[in-house]
Amino acid sequence: MKKIVILLSLILGFQELDAQSCCFLKKDDMQLMASNKAFQRSHKLPKPYVHISKAGGEMIEFSTPDGQKAKAFYIKAAKPTKTTLFVFQEWWGLNDHIKREAEHFYSTLGNVNILAIDMYDGKVATTREDAGKYMGEANPARLEAIIRGAIKQVGPEAKIATVGWCFGGGLSLKASILAGKQGVACVMYYGMPVKDVTELKALNTDVLGLFAGKEQWISPKVVAEFEENMKSAGKKLQVKSFDAEHAFANPSNPAFDKKSTEEAWNMAIAYFKERIK
Repeated sequence: MKKIVILLSLILGFQELDAQSCCFLKKDDMQLMASNKAFQRSHKLPKPYVHISKAGGEMIEFSTPDGQKAKAFYIKAAKPTKTTLFVFQEWWGLNDHIKREAEHFYSTLGNVNILAIDMYDGKVATTREDAGKYMGEANPARLEAIIRGAIKQVGPEAKIATVGWCFGGGLSLKASILAGKQGVACVMYYGMPVKDVTELKALNTDVLGLFAGKEQWISPKVVAEFEENMKSAGKKLQVKSFDAEHAFANPSNPAFDKKSTEEAWNMAIAYFKERIK
């Protein structure tokens, strides 16, 4: 009888591990389009910018379950709180524009910890070619390990919210899936959705999807499929498709769509404030 109990425990443990790893078994469609020249050209080159934190933000290091280390830009809340917002970079990497946007969330949302996670292990692109290379070559297993390390870093009692743009939009959704019951909010800006309904069922939170209605990659068809899949999974999804191109609200985009960016920002902030209390 004891052997049966042990065997069942092992089986359940492997099943749980499979569920945690489900979103990162292979490269998603966003990574596969990294070398597409039209996709590359849709991203304006970031303007030079050096971020100096006014909130005491600093780079920290944490352990990952693959035996390595990862880094993140961390801003600690002014008062103790269990809530942390994970901020996920665009395809450029964790550049200073992302750090500025992370600090913008910090100053707007109030008492919340911010963790802007370095998903490229220190690599930051300044050319489209390098950005495509870094995104396309990112190892799914390593991406998962970094997120799982970040979840462990904030602790089992933490409430985790997520947000990201472009490549980071998809990572935001995947991180909320990996967070399980700790996930309390998820915003994704024109990121590639997770398509597997079984994987989406692991979400503990609803999702706000902010998409670019004019783009051809995360197209209206892709968004409509995402809506159907979320419905099949029994999860709530609020979608807004803006009359804009891909990357319209990217923090690094020098030619961002001001009107759409402001509307999307206000929607994201209102969404977070309802769920982060």
